[in-house]
Amino acid sequence: MSEEENKAVIRRWIEAFNERDLQGEADVLAPGYVAHVPSPQGPLDLEGLQDWRGFTAPFVEAFPDLRLTIEDLAAEGDTVAARVAFRGNHQGAFQGIPPTDKEVNFTSMEFNRVVDGKVLEHWVEIDLLRLMGQVGALPEPEHSEEANPT
Repeated sequence: MSEEENKAVIRRWIEAFNERDLQGEADVLAPGYVAHVPSPQGPLDLEGLQDWRGFTAPFVEAFPDLRLTIEDLAAEGDTVAARVAFRGNHQGAFQGIPPTDKEVNFTSMEFNRVVDGKVLEHWVEIDLLRLMGQVGALPEPEHSEEANPT
């Protein structure tokens, strides 16, 4: 497949997520799909659609209106890189944090290996520090004149 076709696969995946189209998401994931995701205990390897849905479910439950926007998309060979922006409202518990009704926005950097029109491997780094700060799980950073001299 061409690099443009591979990028179209990632666009379809993001669109399916935004529409909460579970079948659409399943259709872009290859048999043997593996996701490499961050966790507080260190990187995790999630194997298959069910593991992936287990990872994304807490986000969807806590931020039911969560929408992803592709900010940048680049491809080389079978690898597609994406910078993705997330935006939603904290309406359910997330990692033990009760809903705050605050709007959150954070980003991720993602790399995908696309084979025969399907995502076989997915690496993602999510800005969880920003997200956790926005829902009140972390103190806001202090700004001082000394830290930002003009």
